[in-house]
Amino acid sequence: QVQLVESGGGLVQAGGSLRLSCAASGRTFSIYAMGWFRQAPGKEREFVAAITWRGSNTYYADSVKGRAAISRDTAKNTVYLQMNSLKPEDTAVYYCAATRSLSNTVTPDARHFGSWGQGTQVTVSS
Repeated sequence: QVQLVESGGGLVQAGGSLRLSCAASGRTFSIYAMGWFRQAPGKEREFVAAITWRGSNTYYADSVKGRAAISRDTAKNTVYLQMNSLKPEDTAVYYCAATRSLSNTVTPDARHFGSWGQGTQVTVSS
């Protein structure tokens, strides 16, 4: 398994931007598809974005499409989530997740990810 540590969360005003980072330990990071999920108080965890192991394909939830960009730097064992035009409804704990997969597709479902970080809080004020 791979260990994941998120960072970059914080308090931002509506319309602002944040870049979340997820540092992975282990030498096999390159063969993991990576994803970002979020959970707001009283709500279920939901998919935000995902990227395949080669970075060739990316996936986004409709709620963030056009405002988010997921990327990965294999040399740094890190995956990023750039969030722009943030809205108060983006407020949540954001989790990084990994699934060992050499597929060119990713299933945007938390049940398909076996490794999770501890989460980082993102709060968007109106």
